[in-house]
Amino acid sequence: MRGLMNIENKLLSSMSVTSFIKWPTDFIFRRSSHRFLCLKNDSSSTEPEKENSILINNLTVMGVDLKMVRKRQPGVLRRQITNEDGLKNFLQAKGVKGEAVASIISRYPRSIIRSYQSLNERWEIWQSILTSDLEIVQILKRSPESFFRSGNNTNMQKNITLFYSIGLTSKDLGKMLTRVPRVFSNSIELNEQIIHLLNEIYIDLGGQNADHFVKEIISRNPFILLRSSKQVKANIQFFQSSFNLDNEELLTLLQGQGGDVLDLSNEYLKKTLTNVKEKLLSHECTESEVNAFVLKHPRILYLSSQNLNDKINLLLQASISLQQVLRSPLVFDKNINTIRSRICELEKVDYNFGTHGIGILALSKQRFEAKMEKLRCA
Repeated sequence: MRGLMNIENKLLSSMSVTSFIKWPTDFIFRRSSHRFLCLKNDSSSTEPEKENSILINNLTVMGVDLKMVRKRQPGVLRRQITNEDGLKNFLQAKGVKGEAVASIISRYPRSIIRSYQSLNERWEIWQSILTSDLEIVQILKRSPESFFRSGNNTNMQKNITLFYSIGLTSKDLGKMLTRVPRVFSNSIELNEQIIHLLNEIYIDLGGQNADHFVKEIISRNPFILLRSSKQVKANIQFFQSSFNLDNEELLTLLQGQGGDVLDLSNEYLKKTLTNVKEKLLSHECTESEVNAFVLKHPRILYLSSQNLNDKINLLLQASISLQQVLRSPLVFDKNINTIRSRICELEKVDYNFGTHGIGILALSKQRFEAKMEKLRCA
């Protein structure tokens, strides 16, 4: 019993709990009862654990969206030991306002199980990558999962050291924290496997600067670290066999946009390539034209069959020829609503796609608006 009480005292000293006065006694009783029920094999032990009413009340007062919590991570609400008050105090000390704290918990409920020590260690790790507390706060509010997903700070630090060792910069790591935080939760062995595979493939293809190749692939497409070595290798072999590429051609593809799609599943790649070919061949493109188009813009393979077909149909309805589309593949990077609204705006100023081309549809928002201003004043 003395050992159990020592454990409970340590827990109380490191984390705030949902009820400071009542919890210890209740906790001991629950632990003892649970052990007794297990020994007796009482059928009631299989009943679903109820939500913690004190925790529910605390989160309600804080303004947390309980409906969202129940949808995302309902198990958190059944925990008896949580740190919502400690988390709130920690974040507010860093400049996060009350409403933002509630939003963070609503979107990533497991944030309330992190101890003060874990939070502080994680913050220090992020400070080694990002330039200021304000930048951390901005990312945290935008993507709470990136900060709270894993509580293993030691593993995260090892991965950061690994990423720096292959030439990635603090800017690269900052983007990775926001875009794909799971790579920092990977075991270091898994990340090393992908790095080793990319290095090996590059050398086998006759490359002369493997370190640069690996750095460029991962900095552009960190999602590749979430895939198995087997899947990445299968995708590379798929490109080589589908387009009958020699080693030099394959290497050129991978160093370009080909590396951007290596994280897709092999089945998805096969499916989307088949659809691209069927759609373009049905509009009297030749096989060589289709292959050249895909190799020029392999990100087209990200698009679902429906998405690709809808975009091509929309462009054709605007009296844009398929040959123009093939020469300006960047238009597919825009979502279909953006393409549609831009076509409408250009029609109002009598823009002639046949004369002036369709590159305007792929411009950034700022450049498109500036171009439209000039066209209206012309």
